[in-house]
Parts: sequence; structure tokens; C-alpha cells
Amino acid sequence: MIGFAGSLHCAGMCGPLVLAMPAASGNAVTHVAGKLAHNGGRILTYATLGLLFGAFGQMLGLAGFQRWVSLAAGAAILLSLLALPLRNATYFIARPVSALKLGLGKLLKARSLPAQFGFGILNGLLPCGLVYVACLAAAATGDALAGARYMAFFGLGTVPMMLTIALLGKQLQGGLRKRLHAVLPAFSVVVAVLILL
Repeated sequence: MIGFAGSLHCAGMCGPLVLAMPAASGNAVTHVAGKLAHNGGRILTYATLGLLFGAFGQMLGLAGFQRWVSLAAGAAILLSLLALPLRNATYFIARPVSALKLGLGKLLKARSLPAQFGFGILNGLLPCGLVYVACLAAAATGDALAGARYMAFFGLGTVPMMLTIALLGKQLQGGLRKRLHAVLPAFSVVVAVLILL
């Protein structure tokens, strides 16, 4: 549900990137397969992140800190909302993001299904506040597999919107980003409250 509702935010932030991705060479079936491969790559990345964050939460949970993990994750989400004016202070992640952009640029030139899958994997690593929120929630599960499952379903929830944008293209653009950009803070608050409870 969080991924599905939050995909409105994805439409504004990642929509232009998805539209810039060339169609896979071949017929209409290959075109759709390429878009599915892209989403499959994103989900794989999200599930891997969930596995790592869930394992971290599990490690702390085994030490008897699980309650504090949940409280800290919920508080961190709420504090991040208060720090939104500082969201452009990205010095510490500038270099990794530059490397990702180079990789994405190379894959944009390719038109194969593996390239589209790889594009999705890198797409899932781009900085995104909604993904950060989901990763904190995955850590709060206190279990590696549960964290991976949580993030995989989060990714699945974003597929309908991202696939629609990829297939319908510029017909969905316009003022979409401006109208939907305010959705993320609202859902972040919901997730934070659920984790705290």
C-alpha cells in the first residue's frame, strides 16, 4: 500500500528518467518486456536493500534492542521531515550519485533487455526519500527475510504507476510532479507513526 500510494511521488521524481529510457529493440511485446525488466531490476535492488536493513535490525534485535530500533526508525523519519529544507545538502552522496549517473548514461544507449534490467537495478539505487523511509521500516521488522519481503512488496506497489508512465509516455506528463510532490511527507508520517506504535 505504501509503495502504491507513494508511486505518485515516483511519477514526479523518476518519471522523466523512465521516459528517457529507449525502448528495447523489437516489436511491441519486446517493448513491454523491456519495461517489465526495468521494474524487475528495481524490485531486486529494493529487496536487496531490505535484506541488508532487515539483517541490521535483526542483529540489533538479537541484542535486545528491537524496541529501540523501531522507536529510532520512527523518530528518524519524523526528524527527516523537519529537515526538508536541508534536503539539497547532498555533499556526502554526490560522488556515488555521479557514478550511478555514468552507469545509467551508458545503459541509456543500449536497447537490449539485459540493459533495461541493469537500468532498473541502478535506478533503485538513486537517492529517494520514499525508499529511505521504506528501508527504515524494513530495519524495524527485525528480520532479514522479512525486510527483503517488505521492500519487494514496496517495489511491487510502485510498478503500476511506473509501468503506466513507461508505456504511455509523455501523455501523463505536464504538471504531475508539482501536483504530487507533497504526497511523500504525508505517507512518511503514516509510516513513522506505525513504526512507533
